[in-house]
Amino acid sequence: MALKLMSSTQMTSHDVPAYPETADIETSSDDYATRFSGEVGRWFLKVQEDATTEMLRPYTCPSIVDVGGGHGQLTKAFLKQGSEVTILGSAESCRKRVEPYLDESHCWFVRCNLIALPFPKQHFDVSVSYRLLPHCDAWKQLVAELCRVAKHAVIIDYPDVKSMNAIAPVLFQWKKGLEKNTRPFTCFRTGELIQEFGLHGFRLADRYPEFFLPMVLHRALKRPRLSIFIEGVCRMLGLTALFGSPVILKFVRNAI
Repeated sequence: MALKLMSSTQMTSHDVPAYPETADIETSSDDYATRFSGEVGRWFLKVQEDATTEMLRPYTCPSIVDVGGGHGQLTKAFLKQGSEVTILGSAESCRKRVEPYLDESHCWFVRCNLIALPFPKQHFDVSVSYRLLPHCDAWKQLVAELCRVAKHAVIIDYPDVKSMNAIAPVLFQWKKGLEKNTRPFTCFRTGELIQEFGLHGFRLADRYPEFFLPMVLHRALKRPRLSIFIEGVCRMLGLTALFGSPVILKFVRNAI
């Protein structure tokens, strides 16, 4: 059973279209990007990028659809490996942070309903969606669409129930005071996602928990070298594998 954790942050953008899921408007904003600023933020993104790049290694210059990817956290890495990238957003404002990457041959932005994608079956080699699933009420529809348009694989991230997120309600007021822009999110169990993707013909191929300690603690610490050391020890001891979060999952289409 997914676990909903609440915060008091409200969407500040007035650019809200008549779509049922618009959580990406917040994650595509400059305000949200501040959560990944500074040395600690760059380290967060490097861990995410390295894990994702490794998961994409079996595919040569894959076509990628980044659903809710207006945050642009992986756009440069995708283009660097030679991929064609289509970034989907629920509002025109979601293109702002990826504007420098957009061109007529390798990178596009499309405004659309994120749980009813305007593409045919298996139109892309890989579908990716980061920072969206835990904020999407209709997450099962999102999973269905990610699977429908992907020919080979789907890569997502999510906060795990079996992690330090379990004490998030206790730390909420402190976390809110530190981050300012926290918002509702849903924690999942890997098993329930495996089951849901299985309904659409996909199986789990890779799982990478990113951090043992909550990211907010590393932000508060503001000492990236110490954070890297602590997380290295936790990974070596197997704690990250058991209790790490966020988790990056790669699902691949079952052979017919």
